[in-house]
Amino acid sequence: MTRVLIADDHALVREGIIAFLKMCDDIEIVGEASDGIEAVQITEKLKPDIVLMDINMPKLGGLEATLEIKKRVPEVKILILTQYDDREYISRLLKAGISGFILKKAAGTELINAIRAVKRGELYLHPSIAKEVVQGYLDKEKVPVEDSYDRLTEREKQVLKLISEGYTYKEIADMLKISVKTAIAHHTKISEKLNIHTRAGLIKFAIKKGIIKIDELNP
Repeated sequence: MTRVLIADDHALVREGIIAFLKMCDDIEIVGEASDGIEAVQITEKLKPDIVLMDINMPKLGGLEATLEIKKRVPEVKILILTQYDDREYISRLLKAGISGFILKKAAGTELINAIRAVKRGELYLHPSIAKEVVQGYLDKEKVPVEDSYDRLTEREKQVLKLISEGYTYKEIADMLKISVKTAIAHHTKISEKLNIHTRAGLIKFAIKKGIIKIDELNP
């Protein structure tokens, strides 16, 4: 039996996936999460075999949550389910240690096949994703380019996303279980590493890099 946790901020999406996967005798849904922080906390508690993870979620996104899960419970496999196939983001997620990448437009049978492949220890990539991965590798072989985002630590990446979404230092500190002073220190380090010294600049950077979408901004 493959134990699966579904992390997606849209309740209807979660309900649809659950209804479909319940038809499979070898797959058990053990929990749900509506944001990245919940995904990390519930994964650490339940230790599912696979986390079916959306990329764009409030608080911690799929990338940030993946990095945290891999640090806390590295044996758990992450299968990304998203509508985006941005090459740069795919590369970051693969570096973070995901086990698969499937698009939301894929057929339900493909999702089942992906879950079973990941459970077997295989890397599963949707065909269009696989094409992007190969092309990205070829492009990097020609012209190696450093990604400024990779200069950040895992915690700094988490703080960057939350700052870009408009959360206060107090809110960030509460969500990440750190002090306000530490949250401010992370902000300072992020600004220095990226050479971006305004919140507006960090928001633009986060949008450009696909870390957040405009509709995720906290009013």
